[in-house]
Amino acid sequence: MSDSQTISAAVAKLYNTYPFPPEPLLDEPPPGYNWRWNWLAAYNFCTGQKPTRQNVRILDAGCGTGVGTEYLVHLNPEASVVGIDLSSGALAVAKERCQKSGATGVEFHHLSLFDVEQLPGEFDLINCVGVLHHTPDPIRGIQALAKKLAPGGIMHIFVYGELGRWEIKLMQEAIALIQGDKRGDYTDGVAVGRKLFATLPEDNRLRKREQERWSWENQRDGYFADMYVHPQEIDYNVNTLFELIDASGLEFIGFSNPQIWNLERLIGQAPELIERAKSLSDRQLYRLIEVLDPSSITHYEFFLGRSPVIREDWTSDTKLLSAIPEPSPCIQGWQDSKQFFNHDYQVVNVTESAWQFLLACDGKQTTQEILQSVNASLDDVRSLQKQQIILLTPSEE
Repeated sequence: MSDSQTISAAVAKLYNTYPFPPEPLLDEPPPGYNWRWNWLAAYNFCTGQKPTRQNVRILDAGCGTGVGTEYLVHLNPEASVVGIDLSSGALAVAKERCQKSGATGVEFHHLSLFDVEQLPGEFDLINCVGVLHHTPDPIRGIQALAKKLAPGGIMHIFVYGELGRWEIKLMQEAIALIQGDKRGDYTDGVAVGRKLFATLPEDNRLRKREQERWSWENQRDGYFADMYVHPQEIDYNVNTLFELIDASGLEFIGFSNPQIWNLERLIGQAPELIERAKSLSDRQLYRLIEVLDPSSITHYEFFLGRSPVIREDWTSDTKLLSAIPEPSPCIQGWQDSKQFFNHDYQVVNVTESAWQFLLACDGKQTTQEILQSVNASLDDVRSLQKQQIILLTPSEE
């Protein structure tokens, strides 16, 4: 057995022991939403406009127990969804989960990322969350996925960051040292890890970080095992992350948590430093942010695209006036108040004029037609679009 096969077998064993994520199964659609799994919202984030069609093909690459897959089906009712995973135990849970909640527009295959070429056709949206960093060869994995991405398609990826997971890596090593020849016995590893955290002094850095950042989700053994006794993990920094991205041959569209990558939140009180940082490349800027705030960068979540990914920035008044706006599917409470939850479940408070425009958006009228009936401006419209509160469909010219 090759090293790659040995690692894949060990990973499959972990997830057969602790199917992941260990979320409960429901007899109804899952609550809320993740906009990154909503084709309309994700495509709008990447391109600035609503996609022309919704009957797309979506791949959940490394679907685990189907938590994300279930959302992908319910959030995209016109799409066909495919889930793949190398753990037969996790797949069994995924199938049951989707069956119970009525997520019928999905099919599952027992495949690793490296075998994805066995699936027919291409996909418009590929979701690969928390998977590549657990493979023996992430570059080979991302290249395999890239080949299945359709022209104009987008891929959402989530991988671990080394700076924000420093304490985790130390605890992983400590558990492995104590386990000795019992490494690979994941239930023993969980027991050792829990005993260590309970025994370490209260002011110990590893224990404090666990209590402050991770202990709530790690109450479940499946989460604890995934974090502390995983047999394969590769963590990234900005420099190695972009080596992975460049190897994919795809275009980097942007981080899907852009608020983290805003230098203003860290040194906005020093405008002279902000000005000097303008000479940095995007990648240098990202690196500056992560070295200034290492504990916040526990992971990277981002979109890639296969050319042609056509963007619209709506700087043209003529284009904006002729566009057809509609409310984003991932906002809540906007019908009742100008203060509501946005796509990231953050409270926003729009101006009265912008709210009146939002209330008038019905997906049928153009911007110009709506502006004739409400006291709003093009600046209001652009503000709503930039905040992903509305989607814009370009007029057919």
